[in-house]
Amino acid sequence: MRKESFLYKVYDLYYEGFKNMTIGKTLWTIILVKLFIIFVILKFFFFPNFLKTNAPEGQEADYVGSELVNRIHQP
Repeated sequence: MRKESFLYKVYDLYYEGFKNMTIGKTLWTIILVKLFIIFVILKFFFFPNFLKTNAPEGQEADYVGSELVNRIHQP
């Protein structure tokens, strides 16, 4: 990649910025741990696979379609 290109300048900006960080690395570690907790741990415990428990195997799309139609036509 040429050093004059826009992508190289953007890459160099972030690379130099992260390389010279001191407290920022700790903050990024905290952010990544929090994202892991939100997307992995909480999903596993609080958001079960609803389609697996309610729709027959291989009929998930039909189940979702029928539920959408039924909820639209309910008063």
